[in-house]
Amino acid sequence: MSATTKIAVHSLSGNHIRLYLPISNLCANPIPDLKNTTDDALPNYLTSLKFRQSHTQTDIRLFLGYSAVAIAGTLFYFDWKQGWDATKAYTAPAVIAYFIINGIFSYWIWAVEKGVVFAGEGKTGKIRICSSSKKHIPIYELTVTFTPPSSVEQTLHIRTPFTRWFTSDGYFVAKPFQQWLASEVPIVGAADPGNVVEEIGRGSEAEKVLNATGTNVADVLGQLKKAGGKAGDSGRRRKG
Repeated sequence: MSATTKIAVHSLSGNHIRLYLPISNLCANPIPDLKNTTDDALPNYLTSLKFRQSHTQTDIRLFLGYSAVAIAGTLFYFDWKQGWDATKAYTAPAVIAYFIINGIFSYWIWAVEKGVVFAGEGKTGKIRICSSSKKHIPIYELTVTFTPPSSVEQTLHIRTPFTRWFTSDGYFVAKPFQQWLASEVPIVGAADPGNVVEEIGRGSEAEKVLNATGTNVADVLGQLKKAGGKAGDSGRRRKG
């Protein structure tokens, strides 16, 4: 395994992050770096498994953001060129339009996207993943909504320490992250059975499944873990 991405973390130990910093830097919080690095790795992994990422929500967010900027920029340009007397009749409507669009933009980010890091579809089904973490708590949390072929939509809430895939000196290692995701999420494991590890998932937070009508997620995970074990030693690791 290779670890090529490094973040500014002085020490990761167990389930806690220990920061060996001067007293003046005690408020430093490495959690956003841990989360952002992991968020970037997630779509890269899924697209490598032939999941096609949907950019619809991102396109809408960009459209709203650029529209607000265009209104502000246009108003400034004409005010600069024509003067206040020529543009004052348009200023109030432009300002109102700017704040309306900016309000929709903020609502879209916080209420619609809700921390989405990946939304797409592959041969094993549709998937939408939202990530979150709490300040100074090095736990990576995912809400995964997925729909296997010919089945109903299901939701998983899974969480694990960042130390599962970050080394003690802050390097991100892709393999354990991929194993965790493939072992916990059925349609990811179905797309990448070689990374399904039997030890991962037993007794974990992934046991809580919402809307699990129809397909039994526990049974699916069990089958995938057996398939992963047959794929070779590369897909299995021993407990420490």
